[in-house]
Amino acid sequence: MTAAEWIAAARPEAPEGLIARVQAVLGANPAWEKVPVAEALVESADALLRTVLAEGDGAPRDRALDLLAADACVTWAFEAAADDPGSLGAHATATMERLAKVVVA
Repeated sequence: MTAAEWIAAARPEAPEGLIARVQAVLGANPAWEKVPVAEALVESADALLRTVLAEGDGAPRDRALDLLAADACVTWAFEAAADDPGSLGAHATATMERLAKVVVA
């Protein structure tokens, strides 16, 4: 299952605009279809955060959707990773370290 398929099957459903934004990021990166769902979602969160941060302090208000989409990606990544409880701790640590580097950079 790809991340796009996972999101489409997720319940409860997220708002259409949010799903569309995440699906657009996933669609722009077809290589992510070949990685585990949780990893693809973290990749998406990373890309969305970098987009917002590239705008600097003057980021337009429409970047709020990107922030919400990044948050949704992280949430979904943890939900997907929970399907393999044995790796959840390692996934959580790696995700936090990775996203912290994006924000601090």
